[in-house]
Amino acid sequence: MQEQYRTLAREGVHETEINRSRFLCALAPVADEREAQEFVARIRREHPTASHNCFAYVLGADASVQKASDDGEPGGTAGVPMLQMLLRREMRYVVAVVTRYYGGVKLGAGGLIRAYGGSVGEALDAVGTITRQRFRLATVTVDHQRAGKLENDLRATGTVRDVRYAEAVTLEIGLPDADVPAFRGWLADATAGTATFELGGEAYGDA
Repeated sequence: MQEQYRTLAREGVHETEINRSRFLCALAPVADEREAQEFVARIRREHPTASHNCFAYVLGADASVQKASDDGEPGGTAGVPMLQMLLRREMRYVVAVVTRYYGGVKLGAGGLIRAYGGSVGEALDAVGTITRQRFRLATVTVDHQRAGKLENDLRATGTVRDVRYAEAVTLEIGLPDADVPAFRGWLADATAGTATFELGGEAYGDA
């Protein structure tokens, strides 16, 4: 599994002009193909008179889903360079749509590749990206007497994801795999060996 990947914190649009053609790159974070396709459809509705609405998206922490479309531009000159830029920047769970309004000057294949790939790169810089880190999920169960201090200590490190109060207190936490052995030792010391620690699955969170 990928240790980390980059994605977008928010949607955004960046515009650039090349030889009188306008290139508008719209970016969005998406969870799945349905969201990616809905975003592409929305941008197309917003720009019905554009010459082209080309798109690329990458899904999965390991980039298992990759799609691109030239939308009428010469084959391989729009969607593929857009996709390559997303992959080069290690972007995941993201969709890019570049809307082109033709300005009357032909750019040629090389010019189109640079324009489409470059507009995605510029848009990523303008909108900003975030890194998400792989975490191991775990459950800590502790008595009420020790729960308050333990929760405060864990919150200070940003590892707490959820807290449930019942007969005992259950804290759902996330921590890097490499930190698990040290955490076990710290927890035993902090709770005089009374807390139970159970490893769960894996998830990604903000690094």
